[in-house]
Amino acid sequence: MRTRRHSAAVAAAALVLAVSPLGAGAGAAYAQGAAYAAGAAAPARPAVTVPVPAPTPVTGEFPRLTPSVARELDSAIRKVMAEAKVPGVIVALSAPGKGTYVRSFGVADQETGMPMSPGLNTRIGSETKTFTVTALLQLVDQGRVGLDDPIGKYVEGVPNGDRITLRELAGMRSGLFNYSADEDFGKAFLADPRRPFTPQQLLAYSFKHPVLFEPNAEFDYSNTNLILLGLVVEKVTGQRLDDYINREVVAAAGLKHTLFPVGAEFPAPHAQGYTDQTLSGKTANATDWNPSWGWAAGAMISNLSDLRSWAKTVATGTLLKPATQAERLKVVPSLPGAGYGLGIFNVQGWIGHNGSLPGYQSLTVYLPGPQATLVVLLNTDTDYRGSAPSTLFGQAITRIVTPDHVFSLPAQPVTGH
Repeated sequence: MRTRRHSAAVAAAALVLAVSPLGAGAGAAYAQGAAYAAGAAAPARPAVTVPVPAPTPVTGEFPRLTPSVARELDSAIRKVMAEAKVPGVIVALSAPGKGTYVRSFGVADQETGMPMSPGLNTRIGSETKTFTVTALLQLVDQGRVGLDDPIGKYVEGVPNGDRITLRELAGMRSGLFNYSADEDFGKAFLADPRRPFTPQQLLAYSFKHPVLFEPNAEFDYSNTNLILLGLVVEKVTGQRLDDYINREVVAAAGLKHTLFPVGAEFPAPHAQGYTDQTLSGKTANATDWNPSWGWAAGAMISNLSDLRSWAKTVATGTLLKPATQAERLKVVPSLPGAGYGLGIFNVQGWIGHNGSLPGYQSLTVYLPGPQATLVVLLNTDTDYRGSAPSTLFGQAITRIVTPDHVFSLPAQPVTGH
C-alpha cells in the first residue's frame, strides 16, 4: 500500500493543511504522518518561539457571482475533477449582496451512475475538530475548565501530562505522537476497516512512542490531541461526547443534518466514498467503514446546507463569548501562508477547517471581510500529485473570486506505492 497511508489514518488528521494536516478529518495528517506511517523516525527539529501573527488582512473586492463568473467556476472545477479523477463534487460559494453559486458535478455512485446533488450527507473527517474544540471552549466560558489547565488534571497516563495544556492540545503544539501515523494502527485499521476503536485504544498507539518535542515548542498536527480533548469534555460534563456535541453544539447551532455518530451509521441519502487507502493499494468503496478511529478528531457527518451555516458560526464565534473566540483565532504559523489557532486554521485569510478520511474530503471556510462562505464536498480522498483534491478545488475557486486570498496548501511529495 502507499506510504501515504497517513491518509488512511491520518486522514484523520486532516488539515491536509496540513500537515497533516490539518486534515482526518480526522483528517489529513499530511506530511509527517506519511513518513511516520512508512516507519520513518520522527525528524529532529529545533524549538521555536510562538509568535502570534496578525490575521491576514482581507483585501480586494469579492465579485458578484454572475452567470459569467459561474461559467468560469464551472470550468475550473471540471478541470480539477478531470485531472484528479474525482468521481463527484458539490460546491457552494456565497457572500451577502454578491449572490450564491451552488453546483454538483459528477457521480455519487460509480456503479449506478447516481449524480451528485446538494442534499447528500457526507463524512466530514477533521472538520469534526471544530465541533470538539467548540465544545471545549463552551466549558471554558462556563468556568468548568481552563485553557491552561494541564491535561493530566483530567486524563491519567499522558506523556508530559503535567505540562501539556488544553490550549496546546487544541493548537496542535503538544508534541504527542499522532496515533493515526502509527504502523500498527494502520495495519489494524486497514485489515478490518469496519471494526470499532475506543479512545483508549487510539491513545495506546500514540503513547508507545516518545514525545516529539517539549510542550509548545512547535506545531505538529496530531489526532491524539483531539482524542484527549474529547475525553476532557466527557469527564467534565459526565456525558458521552457524541451526546454532548449533538445537543450543545450541533443543535445549539441550528444544524439539522449534522451528527456525531456512535458507530458506522451513515444517514441516507449519501454518496459512495472511494479510497486507495487499502492494503492492496487498489481503490475500494469505503462508505461503510467505521469512523470510530477518528472519534473526536474525525467521526462526524454533515451536509452542504449545514456546513454553509457552520462556516460562519465557527469563524465568528456565535456559540462562544467574544474573548474566548479571540483566543481561538490566535493563530501560530504552521505552513507557508497558513496558521493554526485552537482547532481552526487561517489560510490566506480563509478561516475554517478541512477534512479527509477514507472515501471523503471536505473544505469549509469563511472569509471575514466580504463574509464569504465556501464549502467543497467530494467522494474520494485519493491524492493527486501529493495534493488533497479538496485543496485543489479550494485553490481553483479562490483564484477566480479572491485572487488576493488564494486558498493553498503545499503539495507533499509522492513517495511511491
